[in-house]
Amino acid sequence: MNITNCKSSSRNSMNLVDRYVQAVRFWVPKAQQDLIAEMAEDLRSQIEAKEAELDRPLDESEVSAILKRCGAPMVVAGRLGSKQYLIGPTLFPIYVFVLKMVLLWILLPIFIFIIGPVNLGNTGGDWGLAVARTFGDLWSGLFVAAGMITLVFAILERTQVQLGLADKWDPRSLPPLRKQERKPTLFHSFCEAMFSSIAIVWLLLLPHYSGLILGPARAFLQPGLLWHTFYIPILLVALVGFLRPAITMSRPQWPWFPHLAQLVQTGLTLILVHAMLNASIPTVNGDWHPFVVLTDAARNSAQYIRVAAIVNVSILISLASTWLGLSIAGVIQTWQFLQYLRKKKFVTAQPASLQAQ
Repeated sequence: MNITNCKSSSRNSMNLVDRYVQAVRFWVPKAQQDLIAEMAEDLRSQIEAKEAELDRPLDESEVSAILKRCGAPMVVAGRLGSKQYLIGPTLFPIYVFVLKMVLLWILLPIFIFIIGPVNLGNTGGDWGLAVARTFGDLWSGLFVAAGMITLVFAILERTQVQLGLADKWDPRSLPPLRKQERKPTLFHSFCEAMFSSIAIVWLLLLPHYSGLILGPARAFLQPGLLWHTFYIPILLVALVGFLRPAITMSRPQWPWFPHLAQLVQTGLTLILVHAMLNASIPTVNGDWHPFVVLTDAARNSAQYIRVAAIVNVSILISLASTWLGLSIAGVIQTWQFLQYLRKKKFVTAQPASLQAQ
């Protein structure tokens, strides 16, 4: 075998391994994706050991035989995942996939776009009654469908029917590789940096052009003192929002940075919004700082006074909703960051076994 053929064979073999890893990744839950790298390293070690034994690169059929001994992607994904009791690790990834497809992509659209309008027509245009009936029917349908799917897979598990996956699947029939995952991540970071830079420019122009935020209402409204007080902190948080994706793009070797930076930015924004809420809510003494105030020419107009009150209340509600959303996001991001640290610490201590038991 000449050098060119050896290189071609090795390249095709590694391509087959990459396709196999990609297929396993599809069935593994997001919370356990870090185990994929360990699995891929273990698999390549097996191939390298076999090549060292034979003193030549393995061809595609030999690599395919190793992959087949490891098991079908869904089976391997089940062994990597958490242990299930009602439905075993082999069938559980398929069960979750079927459940999501039936409940979210079939039943939900049917009830929203078909059953809902039918109920609306049957109730003579009574929206409240139609919505109540549709949700009631949807809940019953989801419950029955989930129960039937679970029952079918539980029977398959108890009767040891495994669909012949271990014998019938062929590694060479795996789907081709998709584009590298890193490119969309960099593109996403680039878009974040671009939008953040636009936001910073908008904030820098805002003190000189109030119409950028008030529009035609600048004829009778103007920003209150509260915005002047928090202008610099808002600008600094926007700058953090620009630096985060910029550093992510320039330091791709820091996989921990996006998790931590997102958490820090959420925390800073939460502190800022909380401070603005405290400053805008009226105190016991009646002191408060409105978001917008009337211009001198409009202060005696009862209509404009009502408009200013509505705008202030709307901004206050929006800030309160933002604070609630950031609080929930902060909890989720903290949990995700801790999970990331835990997996990075223990993934090498608990290697994923590929061999079927």
